[in-house]
Amino acid sequence: VVKFRRTGESSRSDEDGISGEHEVQIEGVRSELEPVELGDGAAVPKEFANPTDDTFMVEDAVEAIGFGKFQWKLSVITGLAWANAMEMMILSILAPQLHCEWRLPSWQVALLTSVVFVGMMSSSTLWGNISDQYGRKTGLKISVLWTLYYGILSGFAPIYSWILVLRGLVGFGIGGVPQSVTLYAEFLPMKARAKCILLIEVFWALGTVFEVLLAVVVMPTLGWRWLLILSALPLLLFAGLCFWLPESARYDVLSGNQEKALATLKRIAMENGAPMPLGKLVISRQEDRGKMRDLFTPAFRWTTLLLWFIWFSNAFSYYGLVLLTTELFQAGDVCSISSRRQEVKAKCSLTCEYLTEEDYTDLLWTTLSEFPGVLVTLWIIDRIGRKKTMALSFLVFSFCSLLLFLCVGRNVLTVLLFIARAFISGGFQAAYVYTPEVYPTATRALGLGTCSGMARVGALITPFIAQVMLESSVYLTLVVYSGCCLLAALASCFLPIETKGRGLQESSHKEWGQEMVGRGSHSPGESQE
Repeated sequence: VVKFRRTGESSRSDEDGISGEHEVQIEGVRSELEPVELGDGAAVPKEFANPTDDTFMVEDAVEAIGFGKFQWKLSVITGLAWANAMEMMILSILAPQLHCEWRLPSWQVALLTSVVFVGMMSSSTLWGNISDQYGRKTGLKISVLWTLYYGILSGFAPIYSWILVLRGLVGFGIGGVPQSVTLYAEFLPMKARAKCILLIEVFWALGTVFEVLLAVVVMPTLGWRWLLILSALPLLLFAGLCFWLPESARYDVLSGNQEKALATLKRIAMENGAPMPLGKLVISRQEDRGKMRDLFTPAFRWTTLLLWFIWFSNAFSYYGLVLLTTELFQAGDVCSISSRRQEVKAKCSLTCEYLTEEDYTDLLWTTLSEFPGVLVTLWIIDRIGRKKTMALSFLVFSFCSLLLFLCVGRNVLTVLLFIARAFISGGFQAAYVYTPEVYPTATRALGLGTCSGMARVGALITPFIAQVMLESSVYLTLVVYSGCCLLAALASCFLPIETKGRGLQESSHKEWGQEMVGRGSHSPGESQE
């Protein structure tokens, strides 16, 4: 006789018939069975992952409690951190203004953008390591406060060298903000995880739109210094609300803080009005968290290498398209761009052009194209899976890039650029869903941090293609972007693990059945015997 309770049930009555417990009589088998120990690393069958008599895991609790009031609050607060897109968008507004006001040559203007990406690239892995070693909340709070402090301070920079250093330090802080996705994902039930991570990505698009609108109001009256100060507003709100954030229960379990993890789960259950699972919370303590070698174990080696290339390609293509959009819009089409580049060459590098109202309008429309990308990704990611979503996004971008070879008119050019940007931003968002899901809790923050660092390498290289190579051959430039995305689509297909319908793995040493296979596939009325 095997006696167990259906996974996810969290209430018990004195009578077995009411409690939801079931007995299964196995005929033809002797009634007294000896206990069998699973070998090291063997998966626990999901039917018996949460027995009635003793234990449950964080994954069980998160699934049983479900999505509710707590997760809605968490969405808003982590979204405020994610709205740091304003600190990125400001680069396209700040550069021409300083070019005119301080009479900077073109290479110094370009360096203002590059130094931010250098800061992000150099810090992403560090922030991931801090988040795995000392907690997700700790890493996120320090990185946001760092970005906030130096972002406001850069508004008081007296000379070019000061603002260059301060914006580099801002970039160093921004490198840790993606850890908000790690913290957020670890509190989400499996069915809601992809949709919710994609929805907080909306805060990125909202941040860029808000930055353009803020610039329209502030720049003509108060100037760029006040724009830098006011752009830190979402991070200031986050700093005021971050005291509410709990530490990840998954991290607490892995670091041995069972009582703290249990208190966090009870708090979530109370806020959501849901009961806690019965039994004792299992801890799977692991001291060696956040180690780079764990990303290259046999189970994750290919995943890590392929993800690094996918993230590199995402940023390389995304920021490349942003740079190309300006050139193509000003030229009218691909066929006219070569003659325009030669006209620009004849100009002095100190030629000054302030942003006009039309420029701000173009920036706004280009930014709005990211919202369709979110909606498309939201619709397909749980239908066809994470890997196929990323592959499809890269393929559509590559196809649109090749269509730019045609001498199309302004309207068709706009449509192609918008479709390309929508899908490449959608691919970026799908990578943000997949990466926290595929790595175990012990290395999740580090895995996301290293991937984010590789993305910044792509962002650093892309100006040499989108601007320097463009002067030689616009067609070769488009072939480079299209070819890179075709390879990234193949890399997405070759990823060893599809995370759709799977729970989050905890330890990098053991693989639990209930950690890797979710119970979302069972309908509420379906028996699990």
